[in-house]
Amino acid sequence: MSRLFIALFVIAPYMLSSVAMSEQPNIVWISCEDISPHLGCYGDPHAITPNLDMLAKEGTRYTNAFTTAGVCAPCRSAIITGMYQNSIGTHHMRCNATIPTWLKPFPVLLREAGYYCTNNSKTDYQFSKPAKKEIWDVSGAKGHWKNRPQKSQPFFAVFNFTGCHESGIASESKYTSVTEELVPSQRQNPKKLTTLPPYYPDTAITREDWKRNYELITAMDAWAGDLIQQLKDAGEYDNTIIMYWSDHGVGLPRAKRWLYDSGTHIPLIIRVPENFHKSLDTPSLATDTQLISSVDFAPTVLNIAGIDPPSYLQGRAFLGLHLSPPREFVYGARDRMDERYDIIRTVRDTQYRYIRNFEPLKPYYQYMNTPEKGATMQEIRKKEASGQLEPVMALFSAKEKPVEEFYDTHADPFEIHNLVDDPAFSKRLGEMRHALSVWQNKIGDIGLIPEAEIEILEHDAGSRFEILHGNRGDSPVENRLATLVEIATSASDGPARIPQLLDALNNKDPSIRYWAATGIGNIGAPAKSTLIRVAECLDDPSPSVRIAAARAVAKLGSPEEALPVLEAELKSDHQWGRLAAAIVLDEMDDEARPALPSLKQSLLNQPNKYIVRVANRAINELENTTNQVP
Repeated sequence: MSRLFIALFVIAPYMLSSVAMSEQPNIVWISCEDISPHLGCYGDPHAITPNLDMLAKEGTRYTNAFTTAGVCAPCRSAIITGMYQNSIGTHHMRCNATIPTWLKPFPVLLREAGYYCTNNSKTDYQFSKPAKKEIWDVSGAKGHWKNRPQKSQPFFAVFNFTGCHESGIASESKYTSVTEELVPSQRQNPKKLTTLPPYYPDTAITREDWKRNYELITAMDAWAGDLIQQLKDAGEYDNTIIMYWSDHGVGLPRAKRWLYDSGTHIPLIIRVPENFHKSLDTPSLATDTQLISSVDFAPTVLNIAGIDPPSYLQGRAFLGLHLSPPREFVYGARDRMDERYDIIRTVRDTQYRYIRNFEPLKPYYQYMNTPEKGATMQEIRKKEASGQLEPVMALFSAKEKPVEEFYDTHADPFEIHNLVDDPAFSKRLGEMRHALSVWQNKIGDIGLIPEAEIEILEHDAGSRFEILHGNRGDSPVENRLATLVEIATSASDGPARIPQLLDALNNKDPSIRYWAATGIGNIGAPAKSTLIRVAECLDDPSPSVRIAAARAVAKLGSPEEALPVLEAELKSDHQWGRLAAAIVLDEMDDEARPALPSLKQSLLNQPNKYIVRVANRAINELENTTNQVP
């Protein structure tokens, strides 16, 4: 049997198209964490990446590959399932969703077709069922294609490099350990680096972080080179399709966790041996400019393995036979990042990026424990405190965000010139705004449902996906979701929407009532006349509506009515309701002072660490302390 060995490098999303069953390929992914296309083959002037550069020379470099989120776990859940994280309910960073029983992570389908499947070793899928042992033959440090019981058995093997994770930049000890084998010629001089983005303070400390990113990538390149050499030594290199990708962009502020190119544009390199070009109908391209999403990886691998991708997959195969039309857009979503919510959606074509901020009253840089520990973030905070921010830096240190953002990434690769009000781009802006709405309705964007409400609904629905889709429905409940998208959008449209928001407070769907109350809170003082009606929602059956109503009542000038409700929610049975209440209290600043005893009680015996983090932050702000929690 002719065997195709597909090595997939996890720094850029690549997948291969279908082949005849008599030509089932072996498949290997080589993946890494937290890097943008800072590689020599992508034209970076400082990168030292000879192994990946050679892989690109022998294969194809994809220039328009993007992830579905700017952080690892939501992205990885979409990669392993072939479905968007905000469709199946794995969109919040660190959650444990129930997925439909019929949704099989794609390695399961490969195993059913005879593949030996190994993962070495990160999972981070955001669901516990099916378990790792049901997805993989081996998942862990011993996972390797060499260990397959029959040498004739085709295999799919994943290798993941964790050394370039953001912790490798932030932690001196990890950085030293990961880069200990670099020789002097592989080290970088931070003063000579010309690629530091303009939204960072140009200081020695920031440049040290930027230098570390490059050196961690060089260490990763050596690791990747060793994996390639193992294939050569085993005589498999010319029978192997190698796919290299990263799970999202560089692990620094305004990149990781964000939906700009800095957070979602990734390297993707695929090498298909010449003897498989014909059977896979794969042209010899040095560069491929088609739009690729990381949700496309699963259907692509199935396609090149000769397995028909299930119809429920939301990605498309981009290599192999019988391909669907190329993408016009890729999409991305940001939801809860650790302890802070910020619902953002994006649409990207090959030139323009559209962003919709569903919570524009929240600042770009919300306080979060993990990124605040980073040296670059601390440099940004120092600049904010000194009032010495450069204009570009000040954009992202603002207390509020624009409702919409629109960028020409060709003319403005750092995405700092918002063109949303420029009439020259109104046509494309309108098209991409519409495309976002269509996508949200098509996939069933569960991210617009408050997290506490998701946990309540999940139990009866059977899974998070089925909350909006019913029992394996091919389409979401269109009317409900369309209304939800409409009201969530209206929540940031200002006073003109007050009548619509008041009417939505009567809707039977608690998620719609939540957005209605949130919208009135967003308007604040100009909606003062709604206070009596909104206050009635303090007794709503839904914890999310009660919390949103309390926030609104406080913003309408009656914090004394809001505080008892929020303090009660800190003790409720709903862990994500507790977090939401803590966040509102934190945002209330000095108005929350009477709730200090309740906030201090919230530091103990919580179901998750995020509640503790937000409560601690609120206490520190109120008491001018610097207490730290994990």
